[in-house]
Amino acid sequence: MRASDLPEPVRFAAMSASASASASAGASASEARERDGRSDWKRIVVVFWLTSMVEGIGVSQVFSFLAPYLRIVGVPDADRAPFVGLFSALIFIVGMPLVPLWGVWADKYSRKVVVVRSCLVEAVVFACVALSREPWQLAVSLLLIGFQLGNTGIMLGAIRDVVPRHRIGTIIAIFGASGPIGFAVGPALGGWLVDGFGWSLSSIFWLSAALSIGAAAVVWFGSTEVRPPVVPAGRVLPLAYGALRSVLGDPTVRRIFAIYGVAFVANQMSRPYQALIVESIVGSGPGLASSIGFVAGTAALAGAVIAPLGGVVGDRIGFRPVLLGSLFVGGFALLAVPLIGAIPPLAVAILVFTAANGLVGAMVFSLLATEVPADRRSQTLNLVYLPLYAAGIIGPLVGGAVSTVAGPTGPFWVGAVVFIVGAIVVALRVRPSTPPGDRALEPTGPG
Repeated sequence: MRASDLPEPVRFAAMSASASASASAGASASEARERDGRSDWKRIVVVFWLTSMVEGIGVSQVFSFLAPYLRIVGVPDADRAPFVGLFSALIFIVGMPLVPLWGVWADKYSRKVVVVRSCLVEAVVFACVALSREPWQLAVSLLLIGFQLGNTGIMLGAIRDVVPRHRIGTIIAIFGASGPIGFAVGPALGGWLVDGFGWSLSSIFWLSAALSIGAAAVVWFGSTEVRPPVVPAGRVLPLAYGALRSVLGDPTVRRIFAIYGVAFVANQMSRPYQALIVESIVGSGPGLASSIGFVAGTAALAGAVIAPLGGVVGDRIGFRPVLLGSLFVGGFALLAVPLIGAIPPLAVAILVFTAANGLVGAMVFSLLATEVPADRRSQTLNLVYLPLYAAGIIGPLVGGAVSTVAGPTGPFWVGAVVFIVGAIVVALRVRPSTPPGDRALEPTGPG
């Protein structure tokens, strides 16, 4: 008997049953993919890890050598402290409004192309910094960095979509270590080339530009496209700002973003002034670049080593206890920085703070990857650095204002207070709010 010969109620019931079975099979296949990951996930993680590390090398050199480079472009020594804060904020001003757009373009068209775009813009930015000979030229170059931002959240979203579910915390922490390793290599390499081989600061920015072109080639030829579970349809602008409203409308995401914003405000407030603290100890003569590289590089390397360990611990005991401990430790480490008068203990204090800050980032990424529903996960991870960009503007401006009153040590005192207050708020107010149907996605452990 043909289906068309069946009575209407019977035929409708049969069609409904078939549709339900197909939907169930599709859901089962999707769950299996999320559980087991994609077969090429290791290669994708390696490619994105290298890309993030190369970006960290170049950006860390901009942050670490900005203070001495301001002298080269003609800023008087008396004005360098407020200029450090102002120029550090310029990095994020253009990039912040574009973040939702990059995420939509990546999900709608190609994550791979958007990441390659970032690498190529990096190369242009570092070349412009190397060519700068006047303060206004350096300011314009730093503003251009805004066009290279927005790739880390896209890479995080792709990694989350290909990695097996039981390895998310560890793999995201390993990926999170790529930036700190870049931030370790960048200043150390720059100091070695300047003091050991007589390179100019401009030359190390040219080197970073070449590395960024290499990273673009690695992404283009070494990775395959990763499409999100839900591909957005419609016009870009409504999608971008609709995604922004959707993400920020989630109370869980707002709380996690607020934590990340607090951590980054403290970091962006104090990090630009590390070079001035080092200069106050060793002077402005030979050896300054190496000392800056030693302090910043050692700290970033420790953060790179500790962040993956935090991911392993977070997978076992829960991400919130690790997050809370990291905020407290980081705050007290910042308190110690203004009290130190020698390079080795200064390196240790900044090392502890950098490691704690790296753990905060790893735990935030892991919380977002596990607590946000799949239909909004890609949108959320695309926007994961939105708190960083906001803090990247607020932190340096506040740090610059504080430094005009209290000198280069002032931002460290204020940053420590911000970190510790953030830890207290987390301890008192933040609780999981995952819907009952999503409990299976939470990490095991008392967190």
